[in-house]
Amino acid sequence: MLSNAILEQQGLSAVSGDDHKWWQAVLARDAAQDGKFVFAVSSTGVFCRPSCAAKHPRRANVTFYRRAEEAERDGYRACLRCRPKAATGSTQVETVKGICRYIEQHLDEPVTLSRLAQVFHQSPFHLQRTFKAVLGVTPRAYADSCRMNQLKRNLQAGHSVTRAMYDAGYGSSSRLYERTASQLGMTPDKYRRGAVAAPIRYTFAESPLGRMLVAATDKGICAIQFADSEQELVEGLKHEFPFANRRRDDDGLRSWKDGLLKRLQGHKLNSSLPLDIQATAFQRRVWEYLQSIPYGATRSYGEVAKAIGEPRATRAVARACASNRLAVAIPCHRVVREDGGLGGYRWGVERKQALLELERRGR
Repeated sequence: MLSNAILEQQGLSAVSGDDHKWWQAVLARDAAQDGKFVFAVSSTGVFCRPSCAAKHPRRANVTFYRRAEEAERDGYRACLRCRPKAATGSTQVETVKGICRYIEQHLDEPVTLSRLAQVFHQSPFHLQRTFKAVLGVTPRAYADSCRMNQLKRNLQAGHSVTRAMYDAGYGSSSRLYERTASQLGMTPDKYRRGAVAAPIRYTFAESPLGRMLVAATDKGICAIQFADSEQELVEGLKHEFPFANRRRDDDGLRSWKDGLLKRLQGHKLNSSLPLDIQATAFQRRVWEYLQSIPYGATRSYGEVAKAIGEPRATRAVARACASNRLAVAIPCHRVVREDGGLGGYRWGVERKQALLELERRGR
């Protein structure tokens, strides 16, 4: 983790008194602080209320905001578990919370907008507008997200694909199977086996950004990650590929590792470097564009959205950047806020700042 002195040299602020107080509230999951601030996690791309029951993030990956709107402007999305935008207690918020509960309890049924409008005594237009204003997504998108999260949990638990899909509220048609495959970035049975239980080799290196992990399947590099320790990197790899056969292979991955280290030192990345990219169609479009951004240059989330022909998909672009497993090779660090601010970064904004500085000096 970069020290406060280094942060100040790079134009970043050191930890403030409020930050310390808020971090203690997060550690205590203090519900009394809900609505007073939110915290965003660069490694996941989401922001949460202080009382969120999710596993505590690393402090280095956390940024605090007084208002949820500020976190959204930086490209973060609201946590679907604690729904931080619903912490104000307004009538609209309480209604949306009720809609969420209803959707979660009826995932195995076709919950249409007209049905929700009838249950909650609103017009379909007003209900959808209110729901999206509070959560930032439509009721249908929320239902899809809930089903997908349930499907992932079922598959990771080792359930059969058929059982996992039915339990998550999906039908068995090939069309639905194809939809889940695109959202998972692979087929459900492949996801269940953790990248087909294929051997994943990995190695470590000391980089200007801390410890770096490079992992690869037989098809190519599948993960490039940064952290403060090798143990943290290994745990992250286990989380990404829970059922894969992982083994360390320093000699076999040496040339790819050295190539990536040279990239961090300002040399051109070998275009023949094989990448095993698992992505949805939208993520692939975003990531391909990121690879076209010149070395040392940046683009805003909005500029990326326009460049791929989806000018209203700024938040989706931010989510695609947060989902990237291949640091440096897919340069999501080159995407910044509209006002030039750093925005989020999966491996911490300190590393994003340092990486951009390295590239600017190397141009």
